[in-house]
Amino acid sequence: MADTDIEIDETAELIASNKVEGTAVYDRNGDRLGTIYNFMVDKVNGQVEYAVLSFGGLFGLGTEYYPLPWDRLTYEEELGGYRVDLVKEDLEEAPRYSAEEQPSFNRDYSERVDTYYDRNFEAA
Repeated sequence: MADTDIEIDETAELIASNKVEGTAVYDRNGDRLGTIYNFMVDKVNGQVEYAVLSFGGLFGLGTEYYPLPWDRLTYEEELGGYRVDLVKEDLEEAPRYSAEEQPSFNRDYSERVDTYYDRNFEAA
């Protein structure tokens, strides 16, 4: 079977990872924050834990990456992307990294991300 024959479309309940990556992310006001760079999946339970938002930079230079808890994102068809109940200024103190300094997504880092969003923002 050729790669082009593999089912990559979405269903009512599932979506292929390549359709999520690159999808726009909008803030609570409908302003575009960035795009989903990738997402992190728990190896044991198979659940998506974080969507990594790429934000800022020009042509990939200076881009920063913000892990957002997956449950903070809501897909909105009318926007053609995900909405998160934040604004750009909320990301100023959020955990982030550059392409040159990617973190280990270990328990400590996960707790740091979760604590930031749990402490500062109500879950959607």
